[in-house]
Amino acid sequence: MPQIPEKIHELTVGQLAARSGAAVSALHFYEAKGLIRSRRTAGNQRRYCRDTLRRVAFVRAAQRVGIPLATIREALAELPEERTPTRDDWARLSEAWRTELDERIKQLNRLRDHLTDCIGCGCLSLDTCVLSNPDDAFGESRAGSRLMVERGGRRGV
Repeated sequence: MPQIPEKIHELTVGQLAARSGAAVSALHFYEAKGLIRSRRTAGNQRRYCRDTLRRVAFVRAAQRVGIPLATIREALAELPEERTPTRDDWARLSEAWRTELDERIKQLNRLRDHLTDCIGCGCLSLDTCVLSNPDDAFGESRAGSRLMVERGGRRGV
Protein backbone atom coordinates (compact mmCIF):
# COMPACT_ATOMS: atom_id res chain seq x y z
CA MET A 1 0.00 0.00 0.00
CA PRO A 2 1.50 3.37 -0.98
CA GLN A 3 2.39 5.62 1.91
CA ILE A 4 1.51 9.29 1.74
CA PRO A 5 4.03 11.66 3.28
CA GLU A 6 2.70 13.57 6.27
CA LYS A 7 3.38 16.92 4.56
CA ILE A 8 0.86 16.11 1.81
CA HIS A 9 -2.50 17.38 2.99
CA GLU A 10 -4.52 16.57 -0.12
CA LEU A 11 -4.86 13.38 -2.11
CA THR A 12 -5.60 12.77 -5.76
CA VAL A 13 -8.48 10.45 -6.55
CA GLY A 14 -5.92 7.77 -7.47
CA GLN A 15 -4.12 8.12 -4.15
CA LEU A 16 -7.42 8.02 -2.28
CA ALA A 17 -8.47 4.91 -4.19
CA ALA A 18 -5.14 3.16 -3.55
CA ARG A 19 -5.18 3.95 0.16
CA SER A 20 -8.87 3.29 0.80
CA GLY A 21 -9.28 0.22 -1.38
CA ALA A 22 -12.31 1.81 -3.04
CA ALA A 23 -12.49 2.02 -6.82
CA VAL A 24 -12.17 5.46 -8.39
CA SER A 25 -15.71 5.05 -9.73
CA ALA A 26 -16.95 4.34 -6.18
CA LEU A 27 -15.24 7.51 -4.93
CA HIS A 28 -16.89 9.53 -7.69
CA PHE A 29 -20.22 7.95 -6.73
CA TYR A 30 -19.69 8.75 -3.04
CA GLU A 31 -18.94 12.32 -3.97
CA ALA A 32 -22.02 12.58 -6.20
CA LYS A 33 -24.13 11.28 -3.28
CA GLY A 34 -22.66 13.83 -0.88
CA LEU A 35 -20.74 11.32 1.25
CA ILE A 36 -17.32 12.88 0.57
CA ARG A 37 -16.15 16.20 -0.86
CA SER A 38 -13.30 17.37 -2.99
CA ARG A 39 -12.03 20.62 -4.30
CA ARG A 40 -11.07 21.19 -7.92
CA THR A 41 -7.65 22.40 -9.02
CA ALA A 42 -7.13 24.98 -11.75
CA GLY A 43 -6.87 21.99 -14.12
CA ASN A 44 -10.24 20.67 -12.85
CA GLN A 45 -8.69 17.70 -11.01
CA ARG A 46 -10.18 16.48 -7.77
CA ARG A 47 -8.23 16.88 -4.52
CA TYR A 48 -9.39 15.30 -1.27
CA CYS A 49 -8.42 16.21 2.28
CA ARG A 50 -6.56 13.45 4.13
CA ASP A 51 -9.50 12.94 6.52
CA THR A 52 -11.50 11.70 3.52
CA LEU A 53 -9.67 8.38 4.03
CA ARG A 54 -11.49 7.93 7.33
CA ARG A 55 -14.79 8.98 5.82
CA VAL A 56 -14.43 6.44 3.01
CA ALA A 57 -13.54 3.73 5.54
CA PHE A 58 -16.62 4.67 7.56
CA VAL A 59 -18.86 4.58 4.47
CA ARG A 60 -17.57 1.18 3.41
CA ALA A 61 -17.93 -0.29 6.91
CA ALA A 62 -21.46 1.07 7.22
CA GLN A 63 -22.38 -0.32 3.81
CA ARG A 64 -21.07 -3.76 4.78
CA VAL A 65 -23.58 -3.95 7.63
CA GLY A 66 -26.42 -2.71 5.43
CA ILE A 67 -26.77 0.91 6.46
CA PRO A 68 -28.44 2.83 3.59
CA LEU A 69 -26.37 5.53 1.87
CA ALA A 70 -28.90 8.22 2.81
CA THR A 71 -28.45 7.35 6.50
CA ILE A 72 -24.66 7.35 6.10
CA ARG A 73 -24.82 10.77 4.43
CA GLU A 74 -26.91 12.17 7.30
CA ALA A 75 -24.39 10.84 9.80
CA LEU A 76 -21.39 12.23 7.93
CA ALA A 77 -23.08 15.63 7.74
CA GLU A 78 -22.75 15.78 11.53
CA LEU A 79 -18.96 15.43 11.38
CA PRO A 80 -16.75 18.50 11.44
CA GLU A 81 -15.27 19.56 8.10
CA GLU A 82 -12.48 21.62 9.60
CA ARG A 83 -10.78 18.77 11.47
CA THR A 84 -10.28 15.03 11.31
CA PRO A 85 -13.09 13.31 13.19
CA THR A 86 -12.11 11.87 16.54
CA ARG A 87 -12.88 8.48 18.03
CA ASP A 88 -15.66 10.16 20.04
CA ASP A 89 -17.18 11.55 16.84
CA TRP A 90 -17.28 8.09 15.28
CA ALA A 91 -18.59 6.49 18.47
CA ARG A 92 -21.46 8.99 18.64
CA LEU A 93 -22.46 8.24 15.05
CA SER A 94 -22.22 4.48 15.33
CA GLU A 95 -24.19 4.44 18.58
CA ALA A 96 -27.17 5.92 16.75
CA TRP A 97 -27.25 2.81 14.54
CA ARG A 98 -27.04 0.27 17.33
CA THR A 99 -30.82 -0.19 17.65
CA GLU A 100 -31.24 -0.61 13.90
CA LEU A 101 -28.42 -3.15 13.74
CA ASP A 102 -29.80 -5.04 16.76
CA GLU A 103 -33.16 -5.31 14.97
CA ARG A 104 -31.46 -6.59 11.82
CA ILE A 105 -29.55 -9.17 13.85
CA LYS A 106 -32.83 -10.28 15.44
CA GLN A 107 -34.44 -10.65 11.99
CA LEU A 108 -31.44 -12.55 10.61
CA ASN A 109 -31.45 -14.89 13.61
CA ARG A 110 -35.18 -15.54 13.08
CA LEU A 111 -34.51 -16.21 9.39
CA ARG A 112 -31.67 -18.60 10.24
CA ASP A 113 -33.67 -20.43 12.89
CA HIS A 114 -36.78 -20.92 10.72
CA LEU A 115 -35.40 -21.13 7.21
CA THR A 116 -35.31 -24.92 7.15
CA ASP A 117 -38.96 -25.08 8.22
CA CYS A 118 -39.90 -22.60 5.53
CA ILE A 119 -38.03 -24.41 2.79
CA GLY A 120 -39.49 -27.69 4.01
CA CYS A 121 -43.14 -26.63 3.73
CA GLY A 122 -42.88 -23.74 1.26
CA CYS A 123 -46.18 -22.23 2.40
CA LEU A 124 -45.13 -18.84 3.77
CA SER A 125 -48.53 -18.80 5.47
CA LEU A 126 -49.57 -15.39 6.71
CA ASP A 127 -51.14 -17.03 9.73
CA THR A 128 -48.23 -19.11 10.91
CA CYS A 129 -45.04 -18.12 9.07
CA VAL A 130 -42.48 -16.75 11.49
CA LEU A 131 -40.48 -15.24 8.63
CA SER A 132 -43.03 -13.22 6.67
CA ASN A 133 -45.48 -12.54 9.49
CA PRO A 134 -43.98 -12.84 12.97
CA ASP A 135 -46.67 -13.03 15.67
CA ASP A 136 -49.34 -12.76 12.93
CA ALA A 137 -48.87 -8.98 12.91
CA PHE A 138 -50.68 -8.62 9.58
CA GLY A 139 -53.49 -11.11 10.23
CA GLU A 140 -56.01 -8.39 10.95
CA SER A 141 -55.37 -6.26 7.88
CA ARG A 142 -54.12 -8.50 5.07
CA ALA A 143 -54.91 -11.82 3.49
CA GLY A 144 -53.49 -13.95 0.71
CA SER A 145 -50.33 -15.85 0.01
CA ARG A 146 -48.14 -12.79 -0.64
CA LEU A 147 -47.33 -10.09 1.87
CA MET A 148 -46.13 -6.65 0.86
CA VAL A 149 -44.48 -4.83 3.76
CA GLU A 150 -43.89 -1.13 3.46
CA ARG A 151 -40.75 0.20 5.11
CA GLY A 152 -39.64 3.77 4.75
CA GLY A 153 -41.38 4.21 1.42
CA ARG A 154 -39.94 1.02 -0.07
CA ARG A 155 -41.82 -2.19 -0.70
CA GLY A 156 -40.45 -5.63 -0.02
CA VAL A 157 -41.94 -9.05 -0.64
